[in-house]
Amino acid sequence: MRIEIYGQQIEITAALRDYVEAKFTRLQRHFEQPFEVRAQLGLDKPDHRAEATITCAGRTFHADAAAVDMYAAIDLLLDKLDRLLLKHKSKQVDQQRRGESLARIVEPG
Repeated sequence: MRIEIYGQQIEITAALRDYVEAKFTRLQRHFEQPFEVRAQLGLDKPDHRAEATITCAGRTFHADAAAVDMYAAIDLLLDKLDRLLLKHKSKQVDQQRRGESLARIVEPG
């Protein structure tokens, strides 16, 4: 997993970078293959904004979140991305199961 973190009207400190990297490792459990994450942290007064784009196996997932605190915005963003990836993963599993059941029907028994 490769993570790129950018700041818009905000400086990315070492503590903020470590927090983002630690939180994004949670997403590795959804995919076996490597993927890229581009995170952008910014300030839209009075709120803090966090956006991320994940690219994995030709798919792109995007989410954004805003909160009063940057750490809260990052947590909200991770929750949204986690739900997006779980939904995508369940769709893949459903398609595989549907394909298996069709193969059983077509095969002469």
